[in-house]
Amino acid sequence: MGVLKEPHIIDLPRKIVIGRGVIDRLGLYLKELLGSREEGKVVVVTGHTVGKLYYPVIKESVENIGLEPIRVIIDSSTVDEAERVYREIRQIADKVVAIIGLGGGKSIDVAKYSSRKIGKPFISVPTVASHDGITSPFASLKGFGKPISKLAQAPLMILIDTDIIAEAPQRFNRAGFGDVIGKYTAVRDWRLAHRLKGEYYGGYAASLALMSARHVTKHVDEIAAGTEEGLRILLEALVSSGVAMCIAGSTRPASGSEHLFAHAVTMIVKNPPLHGELVGLGTIMMSYLHGMNWKLIKRLLERVGLPTAAEELGLDRDVVIKALTMAASIRPERYTILGERGLTEEAAKRLVKVTGVA
Repeated sequence: MGVLKEPHIIDLPRKIVIGRGVIDRLGLYLKELLGSREEGKVVVVTGHTVGKLYYPVIKESVENIGLEPIRVIIDSSTVDEAERVYREIRQIADKVVAIIGLGGGKSIDVAKYSSRKIGKPFISVPTVASHDGITSPFASLKGFGKPISKLAQAPLMILIDTDIIAEAPQRFNRAGFGDVIGKYTAVRDWRLAHRLKGEYYGGYAASLALMSARHVTKHVDEIAAGTEEGLRILLEALVSSGVAMCIAGSTRPASGSEHLFAHAVTMIVKNPPLHGELVGLGTIMMSYLHGMNWKLIKRLLERVGLPTAAEELGLDRDVVIKALTMAASIRPERYTILGERGLTEEAAKRLVKVTGVA
């Protein structure tokens, strides 16, 4: 399994709440975790639209337990924005008892980043099921010319209101399926790096990530139908994938060559598709390179309604080819099926043609 040179510390959520209307009880769950406190501030990091919809509910719930809610609005998940939020919260750090990330990936990433730097508990309250960052201890931030993954804070609690998730556009929840399917190739890449480069490989974390992918594969029809049960299955898979990263101490079990491709596209185009949509495309191609049943991956994505061709996402063939050739350079320390130098342009052209991606 390889030898870890540093102590391996696993931080896991103490409470995971999934159900209808549970956002109304956030304050009560928070009180159970924090104990009796007569005063203190709870910072809620959120976006403009989501904040208007759901912050009033959280505000009332937090005030009901005697704490003071403070809303911090964000516009992006860049390093600069994360640092701005951190500096704002730092001014009242001695009075802060918890930091809540309310919204999609941006709000949750910025909240968990500030939480770690200030040393306060992080509470994850997602409003879409589009990614597994709702659980992971890593923040995906944009900066330095490319997306970066920073060690942040694992959530003390994850609160998922299925009524809120169900109200989100179906496209976002479908994207979550694409993110989970990517674990098939991510684990393969991790195992490959272990065999060829001697990188640490955590069998349990890898198995947990794969279980998430197999779980949604088994229940693809329920997820495709958008039923309450299908949504719950998807959410469970996203949570367990995030837990796998907590156990591994890295994003390895959940992020491989398929994510590098997705990040590369994000760097090239101005308004990229959703992260999970790009991961789905990447998984088709990377599963082909791994010698897996890539046609099955493609059929699964199609059954859920995810795009399996670049043009469906408004991406030109040249963009996909460029992304494939530069993907390996985004995280050169992370060995994947793309190798150390990445794909040549000719190899990329063959790959997109044979898989029908572009």
